[in-house]
Amino acid sequence: MAIDSKLPKATTPPAEPSNFLRQIIDSDLASGRYQGRTNRAGANIPAIITRFPPEPNGYLHIGHAKSICLNFGLAADYSLLPGGARCNMRLDDTNPTKEDVEYADSILDAVQWLGFNWNAQGKEHLYHASDYFDRLYEFAELLIESGKAYVDSQSADAIHTNRGNFNQAGTPSPFRDRSPAENLQLFREMRDGKFADGMHVLRLKIDMAHPNIVMRDPVIYRIRHVEHHRTGNTWCIYPLYDFTHCISDALENVSHSICTLEFENNRPLYDWILNALKELGVFTEPLPHQHEFARLNLTHTLTSKRKLLQLVEEKKVDGWDDPRMPTIVGIRRRGYTPESIRLFCERIGVAKADSWIDMSTLEGALRDDLDAKAPRAIAVLKPLKLVIENMDPGASEICSAPRHPHHPDWGRREFPFTRELWIEADDFMVEPVKGFFRLYPPIGDQPGSRVRLRYGFVIECTGFELDANGEVKQVHARYFPDSKSGTPGSDNYKVKGNIHWVSAQHALAAEVRLYEHLFTDPHPDSGEKNFLDYLNPHSKEVITAYLEPSMVDALAESRFQFERHGYFVVDTVDSKPGKPIFNRAVGLKDSWK
Repeated sequence: MAIDSKLPKATTPPAEPSNFLRQIIDSDLASGRYQGRTNRAGANIPAIITRFPPEPNGYLHIGHAKSICLNFGLAADYSLLPGGARCNMRLDDTNPTKEDVEYADSILDAVQWLGFNWNAQGKEHLYHASDYFDRLYEFAELLIESGKAYVDSQSADAIHTNRGNFNQAGTPSPFRDRSPAENLQLFREMRDGKFADGMHVLRLKIDMAHPNIVMRDPVIYRIRHVEHHRTGNTWCIYPLYDFTHCISDALENVSHSICTLEFENNRPLYDWILNALKELGVFTEPLPHQHEFARLNLTHTLTSKRKLLQLVEEKKVDGWDDPRMPTIVGIRRRGYTPESIRLFCERIGVAKADSWIDMSTLEGALRDDLDAKAPRAIAVLKPLKLVIENMDPGASEICSAPRHPHHPDWGRREFPFTRELWIEADDFMVEPVKGFFRLYPPIGDQPGSRVRLRYGFVIECTGFELDANGEVKQVHARYFPDSKSGTPGSDNYKVKGNIHWVSAQHALAAEVRLYEHLFTDPHPDSGEKNFLDYLNPHSKEVITAYLEPSMVDALAESRFQFERHGYFVVDTVDSKPGKPIFNRAVGLKDSWK
């Protein structure tokens, strides 16, 4: 990104291309808006502070990954500028009815797995909204005393109805004109547990006729007699997100509060709360500013934590970490790498308008990342027995192949060639179609086809056998001993076909899970659709495949390219030593298909 000549030059300039958020940051740096700030102790505050503030009420998904990469990535890119930059990690734990330590731990693990951390200037910047419960309560009392907030005793339904709609102004609450003293007493009694859930709420006094419904006296506190996973039973009233979020940003000296477009209507409330507290002497300029970007909409999936939870609870999937899920734990188990996710987020960029990203973009990022670093292996997924007639039953020859075609320094892998082999069923046709250059039997007075067994010998098909159902159960061939791949004279055999194989005697029989899109519809949640109607019944297929013998030692989360088939990962949950289970992360483009 080109930085304005008036700005101090970074030692390492931002790596990603410019976008509207970077332009905003550059402008703020040029004006010095957030530079020269100090905290109460007199220590310097970075000129650029972003934050990632998820609620611990579920597992993060691929949409959150975009926000993580954006917020932490911006901070990293500007960290070498004078004044520095950082990204705060904050868990928005204000709703104890839905939050759990399990979710909180998974969020932190996901951020770190993606390659980011919340350490800067020798300090860990990990925060919780619950850290600020005392301050938030204090600020609420200040707003009450200044006449900017009141306790409303209407039911939740009445409050919702009386807010009006886009065509009708709201109706003021009959309790809106309570005196500050009465409001303060009621609020303190709410805090002290004297009322049941739902009896009272605290609302801001803004404007019940405001064209933005969000500004029609929003609720900022409600009663919840629920134990909090961090504060226990200290509190029975809890602040709402809109009140907590902006104040947390200000307390943490956040400069650029970056969120998705669905919060655009909430920005006036964000500013109203901070300005009201500034008038009361709580905060000073410069205040944080909210900026919105388009959320990630990915085809053939969902990015709604509520609906993902529904899939889990109704057992439509095998848990939050099901490899078909768009959760970070799910795509990690599927075989995606942190680098591929960051590459994907870089490619899709940052925009102001919502749009759909095709799943192929995500899959392409994984292929591009794994192509250079995934060791190769041979796997036969649809096994068909091949018998080499002119080879003795006990004989074997060692064949070898590079662990990676572009990394000769990685060495070679070896596997035996024996009389009985497994080949792909798709590599044989009784009656070949035009352009089929794999195995087929003699036709009339024409001999059977010749192909090369990849990394092995050239063979010629001599016949086949059928089972009781008329299906091909076994193929016969003869091999040419002087045609071994890589040996002198082997190039004298000119063949068009090249097929994969493993020794039936030595192959590893392993469980392989073939995953497809979770939904058949690219937009399963659009319009009036019920996303459950579009679940793909073929999104998971479990097979027994035959792999080259070295794969018996494959470790959990190791990734391989199964030549011809795609990229696979050793499952981290169900695999055992000596019995790896493989998940297909993404397929390869097959020229025959």
